[in-house]
Amino acid sequence: MNEKHYEVVIVGGGISGAALFFELAKYSSAKNICLLEKYEGLATLNSKGTSNSQTIHVGDIETNYTFEKAKITKRTAKMIEKFCLEYGLQETVMHKHQKMALGVGAEEVEFITNRYNEFKEIFPYLELWDKEQLRELEPKLVYADKEQTIDRPEPIVAMGAKDQYTTVDFGAMTNELAKAAQSADESKTTDIFYNSEVEEIEQIGDKYKLTTVNGTVYTADFVVVNAGAHSLYLAHKMGYGKHMGSLSMAGSFYITSGEFLNGKVYMVQNDKLPFAALHGDPDILEDGKTRFGPTALALGVLERYKGFKSVGQCLKTMNIDGNILKIFWDLLKDSEIRNYVFKNFLFEVPGINKKLFVKDAQKIVPSLSVDDIEYAKGFGGVRPQVLNKEEQKLMLGEASINPGNGIIFNMTPSPGATSCLGNAERDIKVVCDYLNIEFYEDQFLADYTDDK
Repeated sequence: MNEKHYEVVIVGGGISGAALFFELAKYSSAKNICLLEKYEGLATLNSKGTSNSQTIHVGDIETNYTFEKAKITKRTAKMIEKFCLEYGLQETVMHKHQKMALGVGAEEVEFITNRYNEFKEIFPYLELWDKEQLRELEPKLVYADKEQTIDRPEPIVAMGAKDQYTTVDFGAMTNELAKAAQSADESKTTDIFYNSEVEEIEQIGDKYKLTTVNGTVYTADFVVVNAGAHSLYLAHKMGYGKHMGSLSMAGSFYITSGEFLNGKVYMVQNDKLPFAALHGDPDILEDGKTRFGPTALALGVLERYKGFKSVGQCLKTMNIDGNILKIFWDLLKDSEIRNYVFKNFLFEVPGINKKLFVKDAQKIVPSLSVDDIEYAKGFGGVRPQVLNKEEQKLMLGEASINPGNGIIFNMTPSPGATSCLGNAERDIKVVCDYLNIEFYEDQFLADYTDDK
């Protein structure tokens, strides 16, 4: 059997895998790198433009981000912007919209006002908009009726920005990262193999052997698995990450028949709920129609819209034991979380889903009616929410397993796309140090950060 050997093999052709592929090709002395993708093209799952909110998560309007997290996400979000500008992708892959976090009611108005005063230190471009300013910027937030003659009764305020890059087709950007990697240095081998699902990874001495479902074998000095929930599945098969389980959360969307918002409108996050608050976004792939979502639905699959073949893998990756059950119990014994879970299940039930969903979306657009929206079929993806069995709690943000022996497994729930180049920066340092090759860090920092 012919084996193809590489210094580095990356498993998973979403935006996280493509970002590391790009950085290794352009900013390291690695001579041969391989990217393995299980499907016929890159970014067919969560990185696909219809699977996510297309948002560059900077941390300025995401009210569940702490001050410290916002400083980190600001840095990694800037990398997305700089890549797109460097490769001339503005107005095709990356777009500008206005964006805001909206507070509705006295309590949220106070929260947004206080947050604005705190976070403008990190984001000097932020503005605070009262009802009269919002009447000009986003009139549908202000009026309770379609004729725009009656104001909504609650006080509202928003913190936001007008002239920032906010929106990216991350699927298209994934392909641009791969293209940039393969053209970075013609003396290097930068192979991409499609229809190459990795079934097993074995450590043999100081090398790794990767066997695909079609029988092709690859070997590598270092392996990075960037395959969403499948990363944990493959880690478990090798005996790593046994203290983790994974809960597959699907996010669905509803889309309007016309343009309802001029820019992105995010809501104040409920601290009790570990999932994203409802938001409205102009969809760059649907002629600016407004997309509302996401919902949050636990699904027993690792991939959405790919049939039920990953049900067994999902059950294994959940890694159920008493600790996992306790995490579920702790979540569901809270009536607010329990009602949220039940309501999000009903958002998927034809016949009643639109009527229920529109009630939530009316917090953003009070005049929105059932006739204005449709369930966005085929939209949304599955995000692995990592469960820490040792701490008996849901882990938020990225999770990474690095046993220190030449293999890394990454699980990247939101904001995985925004942080792809930053996560790749973290991993390329580990790869280069382990292989004793050079990372051209000064050049990378000059190209993609404002670090001094």
